[in-house]
Amino acid sequence: MRIAIIGTVGVPACYGGFETLVENLLDENEQDKHITVYCSTKNYTVPTLKYKNAKLHYIPLHANGAQSIPYDIWSLLHAIRGSDNILLLGVSGAICLPFIRLFSKVRIVTNIDGLEWKRAKWSGLVKRFLKFSEKLAVKYSDVVVADNAGIADYVWDEYKVESEVIAYGGDHAVVNDLNLSDEGYAFALCRIEPENNVELILEAFSQTIKPLKFIGNWDSSDFGLAMKANYQRFDNIDIIDPIYDISVLFDIRQKCSFYVHGHSAGGTNPSLVEMMHFTKNITAFDCIYNIASTEGKADYFSNTAELVKFIENSTSLNNGCFMQEIAERRYTWKIVKDQYFSLFK
Repeated sequence: MRIAIIGTVGVPACYGGFETLVENLLDENEQDKHITVYCSTKNYTVPTLKYKNAKLHYIPLHANGAQSIPYDIWSLLHAIRGSDNILLLGVSGAICLPFIRLFSKVRIVTNIDGLEWKRAKWSGLVKRFLKFSEKLAVKYSDVVVADNAGIADYVWDEYKVESEVIAYGGDHAVVNDLNLSDEGYAFALCRIEPENNVELILEAFSQTIKPLKFIGNWDSSDFGLAMKANYQRFDNIDIIDPIYDISVLFDIRQKCSFYVHGHSAGGTNPSLVEMMHFTKNITAFDCIYNIASTEGKADYFSNTAELVKFIENSTSLNNGCFMQEIAERRYTWKIVKDQYFSLFK
């Protein structure tokens, strides 16, 4: 079984959700699978040729931004010569799939990600390109993977194609035995983008005295800088820069009162399924993706007033045990890994 994995910065994982997925698909004890992971030289200044049970092949382009399209296309054209299966993560390179289908029978499994074309940060032209790429990915892939039932429903409604629903593992976030405590603060973690309802969350907490620890990339955009400037003056709001040390995150998570999840787009969010393993109460933005991820058993808000009410009555929240049960049943890397490898031939 020869598998090429395309569409990420690479491994070892040091970036985002897809990279963490690939990290957990690899196992140094499984030498029967011949896996090649395509990596960007822009992120690995000292390339290694092998990691766990995978061979690493480097492309001299950025994996994200405008270069993600030629990066994925270059990777795909290289991979078809020596692979039986391709796992394509995202749709940036799907523009070349019709061409590949003319002369290759390689099995293509595509995770179409979270309807990237709908995100507010893109211009109209980029949105149209991503939507077209999504259409080609669905049409020319042997298997379409959706990370959330809401995404799968969309794929069926839009293209009349069935998807395999495979989410993400979150158990890697529990790096030690849980020693749960409540140190009185709420916790939020996300990319600082409008669609993650950052301003809604900050505004709600600014109207209460409940402490909030909010981790994100505040300095990466004008929006983030504006949010930081407007709300760091509130004594109960702790604006925290990104933390990549999973042990530090583990400590913050296990000591919070409850978790606030503001994502409104993008399917199943890794930070949510990670938090579900901590037996903490979760209040999430009311959208189909969050409801599907939590099986309707979290608490949900759709505006500032509703979130303020949850904050002021946070001691009555009681969904943490439900969240952990769902996480252990659906969101472990063993389950996710088995689901992915069942798709390859």
